Amino acid sequence: MDTHEHIAPAGGETFAQALRALKDDYNVSESEIARRIDAHVSTVNNWAHGKANPRAAAIRRLAVEFPRFTEERLFASIGKRAPTPLSRDKRAEALEVLDRLTEEQQEMLLIQARAVADANER
Repeated sequence: MDTHEHIAPAGGETFAQALRALKDDYNVSESEIARRIDAHVSTVNNWAHGKANPRAAAIRRLAVEFPRFTEERLFASIGKRAPTPLSRDKRAEALEVLDRLTEEQQEMLLIQARAVADANER
């Protein structure tokens, strides 16, 4: 968990501020948010008080449960960009490139890609 929540990202809105807006907009408590995203209420309380930021999976669950708060906005509030699924063309291009690599090169590239994706989850 990132403990630098009190520092506003470049866009200005911190996650604690976004969460406060979400609570007001949807008229929900921290307990209700926790229940709806399957998190512990103390975790949501830590987010609300700027003691921690949520991980990517929690941001995705929040965006699903409270769709007026997009992944883009919530990720921006922790100073990150929302991950974007590959378009059909990019997916085909990536597979074409992988098909031109040796098995070892494919495995190394996948290891690197997993490490980057895992870092995005934190």
